[in-house]
Amino acid sequence: MGSKVISSAKEFFNILRSLQDEESSDTYTYEEDIQILKMNGDRIAVVNMYCGNQPVFICQKAVPKMSEPVDQQITDYSNCSADDAADDDANVLQTELGPQPLTIMKARQLLSWYTLSQNVNVFAVDNNPALHPLWVRCDMSDPARTTWFGAETVCMGNKVSGVKLYSVTCKGATVDKTSLMTLDELKQEHKKRRHPPTMVIKGSARFNLFGSTVVENTMIESQSSVTVDFKWSHVENILETPPLSSTATLNIKVASGDMRSPMFEMYRELEFLQTLADGLRTGETEWMEPLESMSAVNLTKAYLEELQSTAKALQDQAAKTTETTKTKSETDTPIFNSFLERGDLDFVEQLWVRMRKSVTSYQDIGDCLKLVIEALRYGDIKPWIHRDSSSSLSKLILQSYHQQIDHVSLTGVTPVHMLLEMGLDKMRKDYINYLIGEELTTLNHLCYYLSTEADLQEQVIRLRKLHHLLEIIVTCSTFLGLPYDRLFLLTQSCLQHYKTNPYDEEHEFKLQIKPALISHFYQKEHPVLWGAELCSGHGPREVRTSLQLSDRPLVDHVIFETDYPNETVNGDSEDPAFFSTMVCCSLVSFA
Repeated sequence: MGSKVISSAKEFFNILRSLQDEESSDTYTYEEDIQILKMNGDRIAVVNMYCGNQPVFICQKAVPKMSEPVDQQITDYSNCSADDAADDDANVLQTELGPQPLTIMKARQLLSWYTLSQNVNVFAVDNNPALHPLWVRCDMSDPARTTWFGAETVCMGNKVSGVKLYSVTCKGATVDKTSLMTLDELKQEHKKRRHPPTMVIKGSARFNLFGSTVVENTMIESQSSVTVDFKWSHVENILETPPLSSTATLNIKVASGDMRSPMFEMYRELEFLQTLADGLRTGETEWMEPLESMSAVNLTKAYLEELQSTAKALQDQAAKTTETTKTKSETDTPIFNSFLERGDLDFVEQLWVRMRKSVTSYQDIGDCLKLVIEALRYGDIKPWIHRDSSSSLSKLILQSYHQQIDHVSLTGVTPVHMLLEMGLDKMRKDYINYLIGEELTTLNHLCYYLSTEADLQEQVIRLRKLHHLLEIIVTCSTFLGLPYDRLFLLTQSCLQHYKTNPYDEEHEFKLQIKPALISHFYQKEHPVLWGAELCSGHGPREVRTSLQLSDRPLVDHVIFETDYPNETVNGDSEDPAFFSTMVCCSLVSFA
């Protein structure tokens, strides 16, 4: 019997070692019904608490995809041949179940094999690095209601000296705070596995500051979220409010396009810019609904006529008048007037404003630019432009000052190319105006984002990054009221991140903050996650026991019972419901 166990442990070890040495993260099926995955621990909430983003092995039940007939998609057979009908019968929907747990007995067996394989007293362990931690999903069928078992090697130097064993037990949501575990009970659980002379109790909590909200029992979803994580020492009560002496970190994830954002008008402008860029790249353009009732050509004609009449009346102040001239539509629909509206829009920028709200075809763009170029060629207008303007139309305007204009063939993609340049030029100045005006950065730090040497597609990508940065800053400024020093640090962090990373609205930016700055947001609110952790021992021999209370389950492979009547816990109820998750750790030494 013993030799069989050792043989099975050796086989299991070889599989894990092979998976660990491979660079790929392909899954492996063991004994036909066990799936072994290699992934980063931060992808699973419970595992993340102990392993962070280091690689781990996950064992779970291997479940084949379920095949279900697609009844709604099967067409009427009355007009089909027999062969067609046979093909339709084969048309099935592949449904993939979520992760499934193993039995407690099988999970214990896998953990024992892992532990045996690392014991130098049983195996002649090679000099390779220790195995990654192993975590096994459990079906909660034991009295303790275990949902995970975990094992992690403990090393002294290069040698494995022991294994830490973890067990995760869970309870369904409850609003009855008297049924929650107390600190004394948590201490007793810790002492069952270790008899330390001293223990340290640490607290942690997470609060939602901005994101999805519940209004009259209706969830208003948002892709943006700002949460704050607190950590502190000397916990005295379960669910206590984090003290002002806590360390606090904001987790900021902002999605562009939120209608609540003061940046929404700028987002719509950027979307039109992206539409032009996509059209150049793919050859197909899905035009946005125009915001103006007047056609693009008529708007352009009216603008040129307005400039001409102004020039005749006040020739010596033509430039200044053009600078302050605004159409009715601009007055009615201000462009982010509280942050990014500029009073120094030049001719090209004002033309862009009109065209981006009205063009619905390539023909519109070509016709509008033709009107402008003819007016420049015949000297009907002498508009002013910013000295650092870099668009093709700006260069033609500079040439018109000397009555010498290059011939421009407004065919093919040339008009779209010219309009895209106009938009890039205008929006870059909008963003510079805000960032420099608020003293959040300098032009030197913006060189990467403002460079016109990159191709147009890359310029649009960098502009999107800059827009996303402003969405983040404006959200933290407008909704959280963060002070200048925090906004400055956040700006530098975002600028540095996007210099070397792709555009990603899912990325979570971190910012250290003093709790007092946001105390009015969280002190009367309920946490979405609250934890207490007992620690004893030092270094690799440290043992931790933790309790996590959360507004949603931290385990996704079992169904929990709840005494809460609604599926969405913590709606408008004054008494929030919490799921309980306890993680216990014990140390097994091989000495």
